[in-house]
Amino acid sequence: MLNAASLPDDIDSLKRLILEQHVLIASRDVLIEKLRIELMRLKRARFGRSSERLDAQIAQLELTLEELEASTLQRVPAPTPTREAAIVPAIAPGKPVRKSLPAHLPRETLVHQGACTCASCGGELRVLGEDVSEMLEYVPSHFKVLRHVRPKLSCAKCQTITQAPAPERVIARGLAGPALLAHVLVSKYCDHQPLYRQSEIYAREQVELSRSTLADWVGQCCELIAPLLVALQRYALAASKLHADDIPVPVLQPGRGTTKQGRLWTYVRDDRPAASTEPPAVWFAYSPDRKGIHPRTHLRDFKGILQADGYAGFDRLFNEADPAHPIKEAACWAHVRRKFYDIHQATDSPLALEALTRIAELYVIEEQIRGQSPEQRRDMRTAGAGPKLAALQTWFTETRAQLSKKSELAGAIYYALSRWRALTRYCEDGRIEIDNNAAERSLRKVALGRKNYLFAGADSGGERAAAIYSLLGTAKLNGIDPEAYLRHVLAHIAEHPINRIEELLPWNVSAQLPRADETQSNPVC
Repeated sequence: MLNAASLPDDIDSLKRLILEQHVLIASRDVLIEKLRIELMRLKRARFGRSSERLDAQIAQLELTLEELEASTLQRVPAPTPTREAAIVPAIAPGKPVRKSLPAHLPRETLVHQGACTCASCGGELRVLGEDVSEMLEYVPSHFKVLRHVRPKLSCAKCQTITQAPAPERVIARGLAGPALLAHVLVSKYCDHQPLYRQSEIYAREQVELSRSTLADWVGQCCELIAPLLVALQRYALAASKLHADDIPVPVLQPGRGTTKQGRLWTYVRDDRPAASTEPPAVWFAYSPDRKGIHPRTHLRDFKGILQADGYAGFDRLFNEADPAHPIKEAACWAHVRRKFYDIHQATDSPLALEALTRIAELYVIEEQIRGQSPEQRRDMRTAGAGPKLAALQTWFTETRAQLSKKSELAGAIYYALSRWRALTRYCEDGRIEIDNNAAERSLRKVALGRKNYLFAGADSGGERAAAIYSLLGTAKLNGIDPEAYLRHVLAHIAEHPINRIEELLPWNVSAQLPRADETQSNPVC
């Protein structure tokens, strides 16, 4: 940190000091930019197959970048060009543009009143105007206790005693209200705060809630919402087209001190890109392994189009010759593109770049038709994407014949050609998307939570996670604040008729709830 006492008195020394400061700033800015690019690359890889080493790299880069950006290198005015300055490259101003504070935040006005009389002559002061500046402040969330008072009334004539009925509790004899329970669930599954960390946070506010108490609340809430999950599953799987994917979840094996790989399966119903007005939904299911019997069980009553990746467990579902299970396969061009992208990044292959360019042309057409009817999408794809797909297939075939069968590029081309029928089905059916990104987006919150939890405590923990992720994800797809939705559900589900449980699905209560963009909830959820 520079101060006046430490500065030299002669001009030449001051010039050298200024130049040294600008060189330090320039080198720091270059390093920050380099770290940002590397961090973006690692974060992209993080949502694919990852390892503890990759997580450590990301964490280390985050800390390094944070330290650099928080450094107190003093920015000094740019020196006047001199002969000495000619050897220093020009540095563009790096001052960020400050945005105005959000208008929806509540304002508290503090008036700093000055003296009433002039300090010079003692005359009375009159108002000329005012200067207003704003500062962003944080007010910690707080607990409160609701005292439900029920007066006992006695009839003066017959001595009959009456009293209002006690309000229904979410958890029988429990102390937690619906807002607190919703906050615990959203903090764990949306904000990725494990229960033991929540317990520590609450303890700082002198509220002792043990981890076991919080875990008991989570379990009882999941039992309470079980009928609603059945209704959500029934709605999601009634679609004519589904997006499907899965993700590994480490699960602790009690008594053995080791973990196994459980799976969370996601099934997304979302036809909004094809101008559908039906509400979107996502349903999660947990299984202790990745055997193909699980998706076959989940989709035993499904009939329609299933868009998924190349997992072999889905293959037995695609039997178009079987009229009892008419499930058609639609593949994902994002998976194809990702293979060529990785090859190009690693080897700078011009053939991989050519494949990426051709695939990008297909996505340009998708941008133009998003939100149009299935018939319009089909016609425009037939005219625009059809010839490009035919040319791409020919190029794939000719290029693969010139490559070694063991090369990565040949493997990527083989992956595309072997699934060509499923990859091109979107061109003849306007309901189908070009990729399976809808399912992949639904799994992002799981990947973030998995990083924080390290593992689930047991298979039952995986089933609870699937239940809560289903409600949170569906609320988010419908533009509803997840915490407000859970709060509403927990406040009403105990007294709601079971034969009308569909009335509590997110789109049926959305008019009573704030939208996600009107709240301060976590956008990752």
